Amino acid sequence: MDENLIFDVTRQALWIAVQMSAPLLVVALVIGVAIGLFQALTSVQEMTLTFVPKVGLMLAVFWVTMSFMTATLGSFFTGRILPLVAGG
Repeated sequence: MDENLIFDVTRQALWIAVQMSAPLLVVALVIGVAIGLFQALTSVQEMTLTFVPKVGLMLAVFWVTMSFMTATLGSFFTGRILPLVAGG
């Protein structure tokens, strides 16, 4: 196995990790900013106000995008990793 091949597979794996985590991270960022803005405007400093909606929405987004994540990871393994393991 060539070192360029290892770097290429690692780069592809990191890019897939970014693609898979992007929806969850974007939702966490948007909800965190919205709740932080709400807390700043209303002077409500409740800790559970930031935690509960963020976790709930992240679970909902994870549930919605789970098929995309599974298909992406499955196609990466069947198209790229398994041929390398098999010797191709």
